Amino acid sequence: MPEAVRADIGPSLPAPLVALWKAADGLMTEAGVTVYSAGCIGERNATYEVTQYAPGFVLVGDDSGGRGFLLRAGDPHSAVYSSDLGDLGPEDFEVESADFASWIASLGVSLPE
Repeated sequence: MPEAVRADIGPSLPAPLVALWKAADGLMTEAGVTVYSAGCIGERNATYEVTQYAPGFVLVGDDSGGRGFLLRAGDPHSAVYSSDLGDLGPEDFEVESADFASWIASLGVSLPE
């Protein structure tokens, strides 16, 4: 499935996201944080026009309340950033976590080794 996603959102999927998809195709926590599935991530990035407003980033999830979570595309060590989904200018991004694995762990989810 990641090959189809690469066609939708570009050639550089963050490796930790692909690792998560190997264990679970997306997830939603009890707190409402969603990590998009491989099947919908392309549509979400297109809907929010991420390539136009935040080139070099991939929208990987949201908090079910209007805030999105992004990674730098192609950077396996990318921090996790958050932003209001109505304002995806990178200058306004906030760092949520130093890396994807730490962020996922803070949500109570373990990545496969």
